[in-house]
Amino acid sequence: MSFIKRILSYPLSVVHYLFFGLTIVVFHPMQWFALKVFGYATHKKVVDILNLVLVWSLYILGTRVKFVSKHKIPKDVPLIIVSNHQSSHDISPISWYLRGVHPKFVSKIELGKGIPSVSFNLKHGGSVLIDRSDARQSLSALAKFSKSLEKNKWAGVIFPEGTRSKDGNPKRFSENGVKIICKYAPSAYIVPLTINNSWKLVSNGNFPLNVGVKLHFEVHEPIAVNSMEFKDLFQKVEETIKNSVTL
Repeated sequence: MSFIKRILSYPLSVVHYLFFGLTIVVFHPMQWFALKVFGYATHKKVVDILNLVLVWSLYILGTRVKFVSKHKIPKDVPLIIVSNHQSSHDISPISWYLRGVHPKFVSKIELGKGIPSVSFNLKHGGSVLIDRSDARQSLSALAKFSKSLEKNKWAGVIFPEGTRSKDGNPKRFSENGVKIICKYAPSAYIVPLTINNSWKLVSNGNFPLNVGVKLHFEVHEPIAVNSMEFKDLFQKVEETIKNSVTL
């Protein structure tokens, strides 16, 4: 980071966090009201706007977000969006730009409480919270989640690395979660997604955030779950994602 960017990163990070914090606090009761009074469809619209505003909060840092999708995403079928994972800032762009397919996330159980708006949406918006220390809970929750994707024709988002890459280099992909979702959502298509440069926002930690980062999301060609053996499918998806990572 240049000296000028380093200096700017401090005040801009403060403004970003103030805007971010205010946003999730304001949208929390809006979500509750929308869900309790009007139901899922209205709640989904509120969450979409929430994620748009959170994307805007990145612009305060001079961040630019580019979402590239050259392939037609199948409609009226469940989707499994498989992606590398670089920071928490991956979530709002995925949620906003892919809002048309109703993205729901596989998240760790710790995120299910304590974070305004975020925790509420994870618990009540169709996502799944798994306890990575409890194999039985994780398997049961993922199976139930997968059946929901199959029934509602939603998109499940899973990061098979299990944790964020701190330097952009993808970690080993674990097949277990993807395999369970494929089993219980057999009519799904897997949509590989590559994320680049998100890690640079937090390369110095959560404060200050880096400024002027160019986030890049690339949607790859969807693959029908039933088009090949799972082993070959998983290998193809992992290679497709990792081959498009730039450092």
